Amino acid sequence: METWKLKKRTPTSRGPKRQWKLRLGGVLLVLATLMSAVYDFPFLWNQAAEFVQAKTGWVMPTVSEEAYRLGLDLQGGTHLVYEADMTQIPESERAEALEGVRDVIERRVNAFGVAEPLVQTTSSGGKDRVIVELAGVLDVKEAIKQIGETPVLEFKESGAELDRELTPEEQAQFDAALAADRASAEEVLKKARTGNSFDDLVAELSLDQDKATTKGVLDGLGLAGIYAPMVQAVIDSKVGVNTVVPTVVESTEGLIVEKYLEKTKSTDMMLSLVIVCFEGKENCENPMSALDASIQIDKAKQEATKDNFIEIVQKYSTDKTGDGTGDMGWVAPGQIPSALELAARAVPVGGITDVVETEYGYVILLKRDEREVDVYKMQRILLPLTKLSDIVGDVSPWKNTPLSGKDLTRASVQFDQTTGAPHVALQFNDAGSQLFSELTSRLIGQPIAIFLDNEPISIPRVQQAIYGGQAVISGEFTLEEAKVLAQRLNAGALPVPVELLSQETVGPTLGLASLERSIHAAYIGFLLVAVFMIGLYRLPGLLAVLALVLYAFLNLAAYRIFGVTVTLSGVAGLVLSLGIAVDANVLIFERMKDEFRSGRDLTTSIDEGFKRAWAPIRDGHFTTLISALVLYGFSSSFVRGFALTLALGVILSLFTAITVTRVYLKNIRTVTWLKAPWLYGLTRKNEATK
Repeated sequence: METWKLKKRTPTSRGPKRQWKLRLGGVLLVLATLMSAVYDFPFLWNQAAEFVQAKTGWVMPTVSEEAYRLGLDLQGGTHLVYEADMTQIPESERAEALEGVRDVIERRVNAFGVAEPLVQTTSSGGKDRVIVELAGVLDVKEAIKQIGETPVLEFKESGAELDRELTPEEQAQFDAALAADRASAEEVLKKARTGNSFDDLVAELSLDQDKATTKGVLDGLGLAGIYAPMVQAVIDSKVGVNTVVPTVVESTEGLIVEKYLEKTKSTDMMLSLVIVCFEGKENCENPMSALDASIQIDKAKQEATKDNFIEIVQKYSTDKTGDGTGDMGWVAPGQIPSALELAARAVPVGGITDVVETEYGYVILLKRDEREVDVYKMQRILLPLTKLSDIVGDVSPWKNTPLSGKDLTRASVQFDQTTGAPHVALQFNDAGSQLFSELTSRLIGQPIAIFLDNEPISIPRVQQAIYGGQAVISGEFTLEEAKVLAQRLNAGALPVPVELLSQETVGPTLGLASLERSIHAAYIGFLLVAVFMIGLYRLPGLLAVLALVLYAFLNLAAYRIFGVTVTLSGVAGLVLSLGIAVDANVLIFERMKDEFRSGRDLTTSIDEGFKRAWAPIRDGHFTTLISALVLYGFSSSFVRGFALTLALGVILSLFTAITVTRVYLKNIRTVTWLKAPWLYGLTRKNEATK
């Protein structure tokens, strides 16, 4: 019998190093409890620091008193209702568009740090609405400011657009004005054809702003872009060189009297491209180093043939113009940067250019085809043509294009390499890239207006076709304004416009009184659990309560560290996880009792209790964690709060119930006067039956 006892004691007697580690572990856990308490309740520490400083003059460090984030049901907030304008959205796509609005607004309020927003959608009676509740924001104006003016990004081209039918009086007035303009233009045409100096007529009558330097002369015109009507009129009239075209040309710019000066030959090319952007280049979304980009474009050049060029684009190109194929379509002279145009003209059809460095990165081009085209040189007199906006005040001089904010993938702040001024660079998705390249190809020489929230913020004139799905919003931005604009666009350009219908400040669902009652209930519940654990399990129960204190402090610390918003549903998750943590200790201590009744000594009973209870504790925690993850992934904001606090509690309770309690027990069992079985609530089988 004595031999058996010696064998059982051998591990503890030969482990002074292990005992030292246990002592250190216990001390660290006690310190962790105290430090987490200071972090959770910094005002207590700060008051003590002030007291010490007042008495001794010694300045102690203080802790930041950052408040916990409380949800709408605990601190009140703001209630906003928006209505989405679905008039331009097909019926089959409205549900998806409304969900897009909800997602955008939710991302925006999350980005501004609003405590646990509730963003819901409703559709009834043909009305599509978004309801937003913002916790802690009691000022309605501040709430609207935090959401910001909902960013609707649009790209528009010149052209009158009226959202209603003209009245008969307006139509008659418009027709009369057009007739007067055309008659006036016919008089100018008559003068030009009867010997008046065309240069003098340009200087006297033309609306061209640069007529003093150009004298109205335009060169390199073809059957594409803004000047196509002028070229078509020359072809249709079959006039000779240095002859005034016998008809007045109508275009989006106005009425034109023109003189045909010269026709030459040029070549259009059908091109595809591979582009690799790198650091320092414009609108580079994921920049690599110049060396890596050079290696990548060289590989593309070595592997590319006219037959596999699409695969090379998909493998190496950082831009997927032309639905991912790199297709630029037919490119006229002047539509692409001159370095690229020269490189493309230097290779035959089916050839691939050498690597060209452009402002957007390294580029190689495949010349798929070419065709000879006529280009014209003309002199013109630009005359006025009445627009709808001249008759009807509420008509817009801009009309929508298919390109909008729904095609935007990313916005970033960049700086002009010449002036250093900040601007916002836009990156479009594949569909947007294709639309943008088509627009800029068609509107060479014309402006494209970039509208944000129905206001033009930039109206650049298209100098050449732009490929690569990138655009720039420039203007007199400060750096902070550019950052805010990029942030708003990244948060989400709304797929449809929305209108704020109602705004009100609402009190908390249960309010501060509910919060106080919840805290009191938590204190009482914790006290009852402590009495139960200590009364039934004695010393292990006391240690479990100490571990539970650390568990509670760690939970509160996690809420502050990770910015968890505390709601009543979140409190419910915390309380439920408290029960799970206590349940783990109950399983361990009951197993210890079983082991002790079976004849094992105290040390072995403790070790076997933890070992044999681990499997059910692990499985129970794991299944609860799965439930919490499912709730978090497939539910709304408030249920997510419950799921998040429950998941955090389950993970932390594994640590406190298993590790912390075990370290405490292993430390006290080495103390001679704390080895009595009755202190652990343990009895032998024969003692229990007496």
